[in-house]
Amino acid sequence: MIYSRLIGALFLLGFLSYGIGSGLVTSLVGGSNFLSAVAASQTLLLVGAFLMFLNTGVDLGKGILFFPILEKHSKRTALAYLTTMIVEVVLLDVGVLTLLMIVPLAKHAGEAGAQTIGSVLVQSNAMAYQMGEMTLGVGAVVLCVLLFRTRLIPRWLAISGLIGYPILVTGTIAEIFGIHIGLYLTIPGFFFELVLPFWLFFKGFQPEAYRGLAVNNRSLQEA
Repeated sequence: MIYSRLIGALFLLGFLSYGIGSGLVTSLVGGSNFLSAVAASQTLLLVGAFLMFLNTGVDLGKGILFFPILEKHSKRTALAYLTTMIVEVVLLDVGVLTLLMIVPLAKHAGEAGAQTIGSVLVQSNAMAYQMGEMTLGVGAVVLCVLLFRTRLIPRWLAISGLIGYPILVTGTIAEIFGIHIGLYLTIPGFFFELVLPFWLFFKGFQPEAYRGLAVNNRSLQEA
C-alpha cells in the first residue's frame, strides 16, 4: 500500500504540476505580442517553468517506483517503461528550456525579428511536448498490457488505458503534422491517469496477482 499510494500521489502531482505550470506559461505566450507580456511578468513565466520542471522528478519517480513491481512479472516491461519515462522527461525539459530562452529575448521585444524568434521558441516547446507525450503514450501502452495480463489492477481500468493511450499517441502525431485535434484525443488517456491514482491510493495493487505469481514460481521449481 505504501508503494501504491506513492505512485498514485506521483500521478496526481505530475498532472497538477505540469498542467498548472503550462497554464501559467500559456497565459503569457499565447498572445500575438507575447514578448511584451513576458517582459512585464517574467516571474510568472519562471514560476510556470519551474512547475513544469518539477514534473521531471515526478515522472522519473513513477518509473523507479514501478520498476520493482513490474520486474516481478517482466523485467523487459519494467525497463521499457522506465526508459520511456526518461526519454519523455528529457523531451519535456528541452521544451521548457526553450521557453526560458524567451526571458532574455523579451528585453529586446521592440527589435526586428525578436517576435519571430520568440514564436520559434514557443513552437519548439510545443513540438517537444508532443514528442514527449507520444513517448509517454507508447510506454503507457506497454505498462497497461502488463497490468491487464497480471491483474495488478482491475482489468476494466487497464483496458481504459489500452484504449486511451493509442488514441493519445494518434493525437500527438496529428499535432506534429499540423492537424490540431490532439486536445480532444487526450481525453480517453486522461481518464486512466485520473482514475488510476485514486484506485492505487485507496485500493492499491491487487495482492492476488502476487500470490498467483508466487504459486506459479513454486510450480515451475517443482517441475
